[in-house]
Amino acid sequence: MSWFETLRSGLEAIASHRLRSGLTVLGILIGIAAVIMTVGLGEGATSSVNSAVSALGTNLLIVSPGSSTTGLVRGGFGSESTLTYANAVALADKVDCPDIAGVAPQTQTPGTLVAGEENWTTTVYGTTPAYLSVRNRSVAEGSFFNNAELNTDQNVVVLGQTTAEELGLFSPVGEDITINDIPFTVIGVLNSAGSSSTSTNLDDMALVPITTAQEELTGSVSVSSIYLEAGSSSSMGAAYDEATDELLNLHGINDPTNADFTITSQSSLDSTLTSVDNTLTILLGGIAAISLLVGGIGVMNIMLVSVTERVREIGLRKALGATPKVILRQFLVEASTLGLAGGILGAVLGIVGAEVIPHFISNKIAISGLASIGAIAAAMVIGVVAGVYPALRAAQLPPIEALRTE
Repeated sequence: MSWFETLRSGLEAIASHRLRSGLTVLGILIGIAAVIMTVGLGEGATSSVNSAVSALGTNLLIVSPGSSTTGLVRGGFGSESTLTYANAVALADKVDCPDIAGVAPQTQTPGTLVAGEENWTTTVYGTTPAYLSVRNRSVAEGSFFNNAELNTDQNVVVLGQTTAEELGLFSPVGEDITINDIPFTVIGVLNSAGSSSTSTNLDDMALVPITTAQEELTGSVSVSSIYLEAGSSSSMGAAYDEATDELLNLHGINDPTNADFTITSQSSLDSTLTSVDNTLTILLGGIAAISLLVGGIGVMNIMLVSVTERVREIGLRKALGATPKVILRQFLVEASTLGLAGGILGAVLGIVGAEVIPHFISNKIAISGLASIGAIAAAMVIGVVAGVYPALRAAQLPPIEALRTE
């Protein structure tokens, strides 16, 4: 029997049991679609993490305060007020810290902004003009505050795009607003930066000179964090060491293990978040693979039932000269066809799901052509593997015994 005749015979056998074949294909279809979408979800999350970390700035180091202790209760990192604006000024000294290219201290406080009859509550950050370069941001309209406005504690503010829209300011530059009942003048609007890896809207903020924030909004000289930009990726280590040594000296700490601050690098943050995403991807992919395995068992079950139902047919074919190899080939063709059909339909469903599901969740699903082709190939392999035992059983049936079967 030729390959064409084998294929035709296999397709006829599948078509003669449409419902059974359809349910078998459905099992593989669901498994393939689940694998494609879960892996795509992991890739999409990793891509979002990389974008969010890049949005923080380039060659970035983040200095955070140490932990506080109240009685027997220890707060987390950042709960103590151990960093000051003076620390940031010292870190910007090129003599002591030559590998630090930029320093942007940051203090933050919740603020109620009012513009005319509109009001909006957001986070107000106090920082310096270096914020733009260190945090990799830019101004879409107007300008950022300068060193003269910083040194004279000017009441000027730069808004994020979302904040400006919520206040109904579509041409905000020059408009007067109040922050916690204190008057400010809008001098600029930042370009959009989207959301961070913690789902924080980076476009919903207000930026004021740190001197103004400490004088009129927070009443404290401490800062919540200090962002450092290394001169290059190769000087990240040197910048880290310089910042550590400078802060230990400023805080009078001789033992680095007793440091009242922590410094986190951009690369370590990226690797940590990516590691978490990869772990979740493997977990979800493993669950989806189990459903695919169940689909493969379904193919084997259906093929065993098919062998049982077609014993007389197999005996007749053998009596007419069909070799065990031909019988084996026919049942493998049927099994691989079911696997291929399930794989193709599953890939289509996975791609459609990847386009539709992100409209209902906050994460995107990244689908690659290579992954889809691999999934289809895997489905076909599963079909073949699941059909091996039933096919061998059919090929080994003695013709006489098969013909005697009722």
